[in-house]
This record gives sequence, C-alpha cells and structure tokens, in this order.
Amino acid sequence: MIDGTKAILLAIDVQNDFCPAYTTVSGVPRRAGALAVPKGDEVMEPLNRLGARVVRAGGRLIATQDWHPSGHISFAAAHPEKVPGDTVWSPGGGEQVLWPDHAVQGSPGAAFHDRFEADRASLILRKGFRADLDSYSAFFENDRKTSTGLDGLLRGLGVTTVIAGGLATDYCVLYSVLDAVRLGYTTMVLIDAVRGVDYPEGSVEQAFRAMGEAGVILTDSFEVEGSL
Repeated sequence: MIDGTKAILLAIDVQNDFCPAYTTVSGVPRRAGALAVPKGDEVMEPLNRLGARVVRAGGRLIATQDWHPSGHISFAAAHPEKVPGDTVWSPGGGEQVLWPDHAVQGSPGAAFHDRFEADRASLILRKGFRADLDSYSAFFENDRKTSTGLDGLLRGLGVTTVIAGGLATDYCVLYSVLDAVRLGYTTMVLIDAVRGVDYPEGSVEQAFRAMGEAGVILTDSFEVEGSL
C-alpha cells in the first residue's frame, strides 16, 4: 500500500505545445503543438483520475511547466544554420539537442492542455526559464547541480513517494524520475500516463530500460489507484 499523505503525483509538462491537438483559452482549435508528442493528449485521463485520488488520500498533485524565453538555447531558430535535431554546446548544460520553438513564456503553446485539470495542483513549477540553460528534470537544471527547489519542498512536506506521468517519456519524464530515485524517493512511472518523442528512434525503449535499471517502479494508474 502507498501512504497517500507522503505521496505526490508529478504531472510533467502536459502543455499544448507537446500535444497533437488542443484548444486555446479563446476557443480556437489548433491541429498540433509546436513539438507535439504522438498521442500526447492520451495522458490527460489517467493523470486527472489519479490526481483526484491522490488528493483525496491526503497527497498532492504537482505540475511542471516548460517556460522558455524567446531565443532560448534549445531553439534551433536561435542558432544560424542549425535545424531541429542538431546539437550545440551549452556552457552550463553540455550537449544540447535543438528543437522547434516551444513553450514560450505566456504563449498559448506554453499553457496546460485544456483537458488537464490543473486547478487541482498545489504547485506549478516552471522550468527552463534561463535563456542559456535548459531544464529537462523537475529537480535540477541541465547543469545537473542547479536545483529547482522541488526536492527541498518535498522533504519539508515529508514526501517519500513520487508518482510520475506526463510528457515526454524519453526526456523530461526520464530525467525527472532518475533524479527522484537518486535523491532517495520511492519513484513510480505510470506507463499509461506517459508518451514519448522517440527521437532518436529507440529512445523511448531506452528510457524505460534506464528507469528500470535505476530502480524506478514501472506501473500504471489503475494499480496505483488501488494501492492508495
């Protein structure tokens, strides 16, 4: 059984730009986000359902949000003669994969997907807001030493279990849960509540393998729901 009072559900980057379709706050339908994860919108139902259950059990829902300034180092457009998929060297974070412009601060693409029940979250943690340093993990910037503050908060709350889902499996979910288990939390990933970019090809499979080898528990939302 999971002690709900010592658990959080970490909903990672369930934002419009990472989903294949969404509706803006003004009601305008969009066909795809700037960096759409295939079937990314399918994570909303299990996250919403389990989020409600975790909160009822005395735990918390915490949501992360990519929050990049214009011209962010991870944007291919910020680097002459570079295209998405290329890499550059980040002074603080090492090799940086380049992506299309995405999750720009205050833009419709940076907003949570309209089907994600974000009002249930007790904290929204914004990351990647430094122009020259990306942040895949919910716990650390990509320099692997600058804390986002999440670990300190969870320890202050007495949290021992981190249950994670969201986007994308092979990047922000992977980095977040590897940090969580390294920091000593019992860490679970909801297989039915994550979807991956799979770039380069095979990276989703590699991500699940790395999680398992690190001690992350691979489970699903129904199993966790029944354990709370």
